[in-house]
Amino acid sequence: MAIPIGSITPAISSPVARPAAGAASSGVPAASGSFGESLSKLVNSVETTDQAANSAVAQMIDGTGDVHDAMIALQRAELTLQLTVQMRNKLVQAYQDIMRMPV
Repeated sequence: MAIPIGSITPAISSPVARPAAGAASSGVPAASGSFGESLSKLVNSVETTDQAANSAVAQMIDGTGDVHDAMIALQRAELTLQLTVQMRNKLVQAYQDIMRMPV
């Protein structure tokens, strides 16, 4: 049974805010909302994968779904949540480092 890895990629690559092509050469930062939008997409992907995992488990219990599909959905939800937690940890650490800097 082949595992569709392509569906995981948007959830993992979405939190990375990429600057526009002209922004890197001109020194002008990207739009201020892009990072916030990326974080909101990440949170939405956590909710979406969690709902998909719950429905896959419910289908497995009903007998209409496959055990393998349920396990894959659960692993996908767990990885998305772990990514979100690690990003939060890095953001908190960066904030704390900035606050410790002497003025």
